[in-house]
Amino acid sequence: MPSLDTSAPRELQHLNMDTDNKKRAGNLKSRLQRRSSQAANTEGLCYEEMSQWSHSLESLLSSKYGTKIFQAFLKSEFSDENIEFWLVCEDYKKIKSSFRMSSRAKKIFKRYIQAEAPREINIDHKTRELIRRNMKTPTAVCFDDAQRIVYGLMERDSYPRFLRSDIYQALLDSTSESVKM
Repeated sequence: MPSLDTSAPRELQHLNMDTDNKKRAGNLKSRLQRRSSQAANTEGLCYEEMSQWSHSLESLLSSKYGTKIFQAFLKSEFSDENIEFWLVCEDYKKIKSSFRMSSRAKKIFKRYIQAEAPREINIDHKTRELIRRNMKTPTAVCFDDAQRIVYGLMERDSYPRFLRSDIYQALLDSTSESVKM
């Protein structure tokens, strides 16, 4: 006796997946807004500091809270490899030991720079090759070109989207309300 296939057609399964993804994105967005609002209320984040973030990407990244919220925003968009790489490079520059520097440089290269890396950043072939050659004797500045490229990408693309995002606007609104009271 032939078996009956009671599963939904592929088109419906695809629609269900789209709906599920939208629900997850919406849930993530509301969780981020709640976390951000909680951070604003409990950790002294003020309207003045947050409004400074709109002046430049540099002012956003110079704020501990700004960096965390920007990173959470990028994570919600599945595009946080650039900020992650930029922050890793900032930490890398502080390393004094040449042994630790060499070890960390190799990890950074494998995770972000090499072709098909798990968190590959968008840099040109010439820069990638230059860094690959620099891996023989890594220095504190061996990732500077890639870091500059990534910063430029964030400044032109991610940062303006962040400023227009519901997350940032909700945070501004929640802190401006407390200023009015």
